Amino acid sequence: MEQKVQSNPFFIASEEKVYNADKGITRQFVGYDNSIMMIKVMFEKGGIGQLHAHPHAQTTYVVSGKFEMKIGDETKILQAGDGFYTEPDIIHGCVCLEAGILIDVFSPIREDFYATI
Repeated sequence: MEQKVQSNPFFIASEEKVYNADKGITRQFVGYDNSIMMIKVMFEKGGIGQLHAHPHAQTTYVVSGKFEMKIGDETKILQAGDGFYTEPDIIHGCVCLEAGILIDVFSPIREDFYATI
């Protein structure tokens, strides 16, 4: 039987731990359970979300900043109000052109991220 995981029902940004994700990138876990996970990702200008793939569906909303986003063979410049979807196992990554915040949603939960909470 799978162990049930679940976040607190409320996310208060000023009270939640900020985790280092990579150089110039930090994140906070907004909410999650075994089937879904939402993460607030904060980028400094020049931060790089390395090209990678994972077995999770992902959709992301750009809260602020400007990002060069690559999904498969396609690259677009995204800014506040934009977003993207990537199906499982597709290579994707970004470069932060102007400091900003992304909201990532994964299904199912990113077990590799959960292990760092």
